[in-house]
Amino acid sequence: MDDIRRILRDCAGEPDSVSLEDDIGTISFEEMGYDSLAVLEMAARIQQEFLVAIPDETVSELPTPDAVVGYVGPRLAA
Repeated sequence: MDDIRRILRDCAGEPDSVSLEDDIGTISFEEMGYDSLAVLEMAARIQQEFLVAIPDETVSELPTPDAVVGYVGPRLAA
């Protein structure tokens, strides 16, 4: 989750509606104020840093940081 926070800050900055230091796992990216472009940028950074591809169509199915961690985690081990 710390990597997701860092990547979100790098891609789109700190949201106005919530602190990234809070428990953000179940808060949707939309509720945090991140638009689809910021989420796509996050997915691209994850691919660059962790070599785990998140297809564009899958990004829209991952509405929260917990969902992203749940998607990426098992693929890191593989």
